[in-house]
Amino acid sequence: MLAIFLKTLPFFALIGLGWAAGRLRFFPPEATAWLTKFVFYFALSAMLFRFSATLSLGELFNGRFVLAYLSGTALVWAVGMAVARARRLPLAAAAMEAHTGMTGNTGFLGVPMLVVLLGPAAVGPVLMVLAIDLIVFSSLITLLVTGAKHGRVSAAMFVALALGLLKNPMIMSMVAGLAWAGFSLPMPGPLMEFVTILGAAATPGALFAIGASLAPRSAERIRPAIWLSFAKLVLHPLAVAVAALLFAVEPYAAGVMIAAAALPVAGNVYILASHYGVAPQRVSAAILISTAFSILTVPAIIAWVTAS
Repeated sequence: MLAIFLKTLPFFALIGLGWAAGRLRFFPPEATAWLTKFVFYFALSAMLFRFSATLSLGELFNGRFVLAYLSGTALVWAVGMAVARARRLPLAAAAMEAHTGMTGNTGFLGVPMLVVLLGPAAVGPVLMVLAIDLIVFSSLITLLVTGAKHGRVSAAMFVALALGLLKNPMIMSMVAGLAWAGFSLPMPGPLMEFVTILGAAATPGALFAIGASLAPRSAERIRPAIWLSFAKLVLHPLAVAVAALLFAVEPYAAGVMIAAAALPVAGNVYILASHYGVAPQRVSAAILISTAFSILTVPAIIAWVTAS
């Protein structure tokens, strides 16, 4: 446990450095927004393209893995929705809480950290988790919140949703990489050097941006935020672990899936909540609390899955 904690410490130290820079206003919110945009559209996309270009679709897609992650995550989503509705929250707010309790920071934290800690073979499972979160569950929350606000679900919503997915650089970079690998295209040396150098900026840039984005957040709506953090850090990896066992997922891939499920709440959930004006305070607090506690919970989960 201590060895794993020490390995994860530099990653969380980078988050802490970003938080301190943002808190001291040395790195203002405007700078954080531009750094996040650079990482999202350029550095992380280059990293995902490079990873995907070395995989085949068969290596990425595994039916048992997909069913296990989908079912375990859907269970946590359903629990989050049921708890929210039991508190008499409206549908949009309940859906946002359910989404918060199962959406991890796989892109900015999981991809760079888990590949380093669990080895290059973790690339396929981590990208599969990221793809499911982006395509399935992000689509679900968008449809539910938009439908709840307008009172109906229209064809225009599905068109807008499809366009949104096509404009997502993480999805498109993975698709481009898989297409490159699928057509067995040669990777010229200068291109490989380019995506390697650019992708190398993703890890420090993403972690620093996570910390800086947390600096202006406050722990408002603390009680629901604690529940959502518990759902994300404890219930989600537990449910995914049980599902991986039931679907007989290969042990290494199951370990990567569980570790990915243990990640704290993703920052893009706040962007959604703020955009739609649905529960932004509790989502913001859940991101702050889950990230703080993940310094202890993520190493514990990784130590567990690597020991088993």
